[in-house]
Amino acid sequence: MRDLSKLLDLIASFSKENPFPTSPLELYEPCDYILTLGGKRLRPALVLMGHEMFDDDIGVALPAAWAVELFHNFSLMHDDIMDAAPLRRNEPTVHSKWNTTTAILSGDVMLIYAYRFLARCGDADTVLRLLNIFNRVATEVCEGQQLDINFETRAKVSILEYTRMIELKTAVLLGAALEMGAVCGNAPAADSQQLYEFGRLAGIAFQIQDDLLDTYGDPTKFGKQVGGDILQNKKTLLVLKTLETAPDSDCRALHNWMQTDAENAAEKVAAVRAIFDRNKIPFLVAQEKLRFQQEAFQHLEAVRVPDSRKLILRGVVADLLERES
Repeated sequence: MRDLSKLLDLIASFSKENPFPTSPLELYEPCDYILTLGGKRLRPALVLMGHEMFDDDIGVALPAAWAVELFHNFSLMHDDIMDAAPLRRNEPTVHSKWNTTTAILSGDVMLIYAYRFLARCGDADTVLRLLNIFNRVATEVCEGQQLDINFETRAKVSILEYTRMIELKTAVLLGAALEMGAVCGNAPAADSQQLYEFGRLAGIAFQIQDDLLDTYGDPTKFGKQVGGDILQNKKTLLVLKTLETAPDSDCRALHNWMQTDAENAAEKVAAVRAIFDRNKIPFLVAQEKLRFQQEAFQHLEAVRVPDSRKLILRGVVADLLERES
């Protein structure tokens, strides 16, 4: 079984062996640009981990892994347009560096290339199964993005609705990456489904950890401004749990802070964190994360392969869920 660094090396080599065309430069250069901005490449690595649990011939799964990475970056390129985000991984976003038209078109061609790589994943039956998974999840990611946009203008969002949104926007693709890898390795359908559920539930826990880090992370490790969600008035799980459990006075105070722009950013972050702290919100949210995390690992345990074939995946996901950046 290969560790994460070796899997990432294989993905990097496959990328170099399968470059985008060089012309027209204006179309393909932005694709190369976003792929070299330093992402973790977790999703394609999950494809390979899912595959290697059932089959040692990992080259069979590399086209599917790269398809997942292309789809992920396509979605980031278009998300950045919708969010009017100037930076991605501390570098200019594609629409900032070029223009919106270029970002739309380059994103589109990345999605098309993802399908081209999926078509290289074995016999017709395997390709069809992969396409069905890919299409299902691609649709769900779009649904999650739309829900996220809807929540920006809604006065009330329930914790159940928020959990469903992060499941669709983030978690299902992690689950599908593992499921697609298992399909490439001719895994039994029951085991492929267990891996999907493991990735989906771990993905929800992953996003909850991100909510916590955004407000309580060490800025020297987190890599971006701590308190960004507060300053953008995002309805994170911290906010929703406060509105569900805190006294009316704290709920009103939180509403007031969320309806005002921050003339003093540090003051706003400190005030909202104080509301969270006195209501033990970080603890309650961490308990929610732990619940999803524990359920996720139950699904991994149910996969019918030797424990030695689960070690790499178990360790990588456990580290991600306790990360500080």
